[in-house]
Amino acid sequence: MQKRSDPYKGPSQRQQRVAELVRHALAEVLARGDIQDPVLTAHVVTVPEVRMSPDLRIATAYVMPLGGGDETPVIKALAKHKSVLRTEVARRVNLKFAPDLRFLRDETFDEASRIDAILRTERVRRDIDTPPETGPMPDTIGPMPDTIGSEPED
Repeated sequence: MQKRSDPYKGPSQRQQRVAELVRHALAEVLARGDIQDPVLTAHVVTVPEVRMSPDLRIATAYVMPLGGGDETPVIKALAKHKSVLRTEVARRVNLKFAPDLRFLRDETFDEASRIDAILRTERVRRDIDTPPETGPMPDTIGPMPDTIGSEPED
């Protein structure tokens, strides 16, 4: 009987391990400047995350040029040189099949900025800046008996 994969379940440990290997291989190729492209040589490209498909045949790399500008030309240049990058990844990562590479813009920085903006709103700052009500703690348990080291009473 075939296992059913839960669509809400995260990636397997193998997917995560292979994704990290592919990420390191891509980052190494891009850092060394093995690809001769004017757009890629003009930018330092970071690869913060790679996600693998369950069958390990598709690797989606989330990339961002350092500084955050010119994302579209960088992604187009990476897609143009996808076959060379795939060959280099296959050389560095020992897999049965070389994964097909897809490149997307990394949006974690935008998400972090959005969360930071929310934390700076007046409603949130009011809650953060207001000290909690201090006062005597409610006596819900009662006084602690002084029985440490004494004989039990009958």
